[in-house]
Amino acid sequence: MVLDNKHLADLDPAQRRLALRELVCAHSERDPGPSVRALAESIDGAGPLTALMADPEVTDILVNGPDEIWVDNGAGPMRTDLHFEAAMLDAFIERIVGDRGGRVDISAPVADTWMPDGSRIHVVLPPVAPTGPIVSIRRFPEKAYSLEDLTEKAMLTSSQARHLDGSVLQRRNILISGATGSGKTTLLNALLDRVPTSERVVTIEEVRELIVSKGHFVPLVTRVANVEGVGAVTARDLVRAALRMRPDRIVVGEVRGAEAMDALAAMSTGHDGSLLTVHARDAKTALSRLASLALESDTSMSVEQMERRVIQTFDLVVHVERCEAGRRIAEVLEL
Repeated sequence: MVLDNKHLADLDPAQRRLALRELVCAHSERDPGPSVRALAESIDGAGPLTALMADPEVTDILVNGPDEIWVDNGAGPMRTDLHFEAAMLDAFIERIVGDRGGRVDISAPVADTWMPDGSRIHVVLPPVAPTGPIVSIRRFPEKAYSLEDLTEKAMLTSSQARHLDGSVLQRRNILISGATGSGKTTLLNALLDRVPTSERVVTIEEVRELIVSKGHFVPLVTRVANVEGVGAVTARDLVRAALRMRPDRIVVGEVRGAEAMDALAAMSTGHDGSLLTVHARDAKTALSRLASLALESDTSMSVEQMERRVIQTFDLVVHVERCEAGRRIAEVLEL
């Protein structure tokens, strides 16, 4: 029915919903509401993922091909009984990536972008993913958790909360480390809530995840190259730009490459109280990893010299991890 009415593709979502209602009414005498909702969700929404996307407790949605959908609400991934029709999953991926000016196909089978609600979405297509399209969606809360909230959730103790609160107010440089999904951004958001509102903070992220509701915050977000391979803006570009924006503090949502060197330089030249996050398995490894990333842009220093520089730059490393009970601070390393 819908495929026979290709003009629907030229309508905006609201007009398309009205047109779908007319089509359903013309072919059925039953209440058109459920059918219209299902069709609209398939065309403009998230199809079978719609209810999961509306659940505030869901942090991750993992699609391993059309017939295997997992969800994580903080207790670890659990398989659902939901599934996509293969064509519907392909259309969903093409629409989400295409709406952001991206491209994902057999010649470029990996894409990373964000959805209209701000959720981050990562896609891997066959033949790289031989079992079918792999879609990983990371969702973020509408309101950031405070240190008090995280204490109630047992992510940290009351004494750790007081220690971190004081470290932010004392403008100590803090490095947050952990694995994917361990709670680095959640903790970073809570710490940013403690920054005095008089201070100008510039945040740098690949996808906007930080939720700041008060104070003088300036968000910057990287940009990937377009389909012609031009127009990319890297985290390193943004760190350098941030230095010209009169920041009191610089926050890098996740250090992945050569921007580590520029961030270290900024934190060593008057931007005390800055915060960075990095992937690592423990606090000590986080320092070594940051040094390795910084060496990508400065090969004049030895590994030992760079590691000493990293240690001299930071005052505190906070390592978070994910366990059966949830996310928690596993280690606080004073430097």
